[in-house]
Amino acid sequence: MKCRNRVLLLPLVVILALALVVPASLAQQRRLVTIASGWVVGVYYPLAGAMSRIVYKVKDLNLRATVESSGASVANAQLIGTGDADFALLQNDIAFYAYNGVTLSAFKDKPIKNMGAIFTIYPELVHVVATKASGIKTVKELRGRRVVLGPQGSGTEANALQILEAYGLKESDLKAERIDAAAAADQIKDGRVDAGFFTTGMGSAVILDTFISGKVALVTVDGAEAEAMKKKYPFYTSVKVPANTYKDQAEATTVAVMAMMVARSDLPEDLVYKFTKAIFDDLKQFHEAHSAAKSLTLETALAGNPIPLHPGAARFYKEKGILR
Repeated sequence: MKCRNRVLLLPLVVILALALVVPASLAQQRRLVTIASGWVVGVYYPLAGAMSRIVYKVKDLNLRATVESSGASVANAQLIGTGDADFALLQNDIAFYAYNGVTLSAFKDKPIKNMGAIFTIYPELVHVVATKASGIKTVKELRGRRVVLGPQGSGTEANALQILEAYGLKESDLKAERIDAAAAADQIKDGRVDAGFFTTGMGSAVILDTFISGKVALVTVDGAEAEAMKKKYPFYTSVKVPANTYKDQAEATTVAVMAMMVARSDLPEDLVYKFTKAIFDDLKQFHEAHSAAKSLTLETALAGNPIPLHPGAARFYKEKGILR
């Protein structure tokens, strides 16, 4: 009889043990999220990689963030809009266009409202790079030349057209080409085009590589034209590029937008709060990812932010006294 009772009790013990063990193991499964970044040769990709590594270490966050290379700002806003990315890096001007459904054809009358800001990171300079052989010294001298405006529908293309506008030029005034940054760099080095626009962080690999050739120079964007741009498009700022930031490059000034991090608005508040907190708790590792990352501080995190904050990020800044 005792033996039978033991036999009957054994399955019950096993079931109870599984009931306790299975939920615990399920609780350890990490939630998978995606971070849309940019070109592998740009700045977004290493920054996204650093964030992925930082959040992976935070036990109560329990996240695994995969980094996706993408077509950068415009594509990233669209990935947020369709729900195919959870987090994304993009320019603040593109975030403004996307959220408000203006300016670019990708967003006109198609606003992306399910996007909330987390923080702005660093200035993204509009590098106007020209071959020395072309003799181009000013933006006005791009007239009639072969010029890469950036990929079709990209943030770089929008910046390029706005700069040309400020200098009284239209796209039809030059021989415009639309290719990606790596291809543009190759064509400039080979002399197949005279100049190109690149919107990327100071010290970006693609610009460093282009200047190694010794065949290019940086064209300044400043003066009355830059001031007019900043008045019309308030997301722009002016930034100095110190001499020899790139090989044998003279000091120059240009306009810049801000790189920023956004999240899908429907991500849980607590998740985004912990994500934001994790980054600021380990700024040292984030700053080591790229020289541009050093621009992120708690005090500058909201500079140039053009769209509403995600509730999770807002909660974090309120706790820190940055937001009231």
